[in-house]
Amino acid sequence: MTAHRTPPYQRIVNDIRQRIAEGELAPGDRIPSTRQIAREWNVALATATKALTVLRQEGTVHTRARVGTVVAPVREASGAARHTAKAPGAERELSRDGVVRAAIAIADAEGLAALSMRSVAARLGTAAMSPYRYVNGKDNLVLLMADTVFGELPRPAEDPADWRARLEAGARAMWALHRKHPWLAQTGPLTRPLLLPNMLAYSEWMLSALDGHGLDPATMLDINVLLYAHVQGLAVHLEREAQAQGATGLSDEQWLDTQTAVLTRLIASGAYPTFARVVEGCGPAGYDLDLDALFELGLRSHLDGLSLLIEAGRTNRRLTP
Repeated sequence: MTAHRTPPYQRIVNDIRQRIAEGELAPGDRIPSTRQIAREWNVALATATKALTVLRQEGTVHTRARVGTVVAPVREASGAARHTAKAPGAERELSRDGVVRAAIAIADAEGLAALSMRSVAARLGTAAMSPYRYVNGKDNLVLLMADTVFGELPRPAEDPADWRARLEAGARAMWALHRKHPWLAQTGPLTRPLLLPNMLAYSEWMLSALDGHGLDPATMLDINVLLYAHVQGLAVHLEREAQAQGATGLSDEQWLDTQTAVLTRLIASGAYPTFARVVEGCGPAGYDLDLDALFELGLRSHLDGLSLLIEAGRTNRRLTP
């Protein structure tokens, strides 16, 4: 008689439960990502995803945006009650919106690299091929995800009358959206724009702020692209930093601490006097690379330059007979 063999995903679930029970992992601590689990237990990514899905469904862990999967707070319910969740293989009522929302949740928590049709199915607790009934594949799914989150862009109750205030509001809303969904900056190069209804609605709003100021059509489009590129160019580092933290286990500050000796050596070499003077001028606290501050500085610089362009156009119109 063949002995019963525990499935690989269940062994992972049991091991993580034991780590939590023994205090090795406390509430709020990060659980290994799907890729880390796959490496540690030598299993496929789909198996790792299934294990995390079981733990999430039973309430042992939950997803925290841009942090990942963490140990859930201790609940009053008994341990037996925690493990009565429906098995992930059971079919559920699905919809296209449900598939897209599940995919967004995965990308928000673990990045776009962790997204696959199989991982979406595992999160929904359904058969691996079920999501294909609603989307054609990952590429189509990513487009639907992007259009969905672009639809979240807030619009003021009344459009600002001033062109600058309107562009500021639009750019800041787009930056906030990328901060909420960092994977959005990874969806495609600037040279291959996403022709999505909600993205075009955003461009329409931004272009209307530029309309009527004497700018030619190509310049209006260039400015719209430049403002979006400013957001995307900074936002791409949100996802990269999250990936770096996941791979190294170090925050950006902790990583910089490991570079102190190298930096000290470079400054002491005398080969970079301006760099050395500027860095030392930041004082004992050092330079804090703040992406939000960089976004505001860049936006202000863009709009200051645009003000000169618009004013020059007005002057030319007044001088033209």
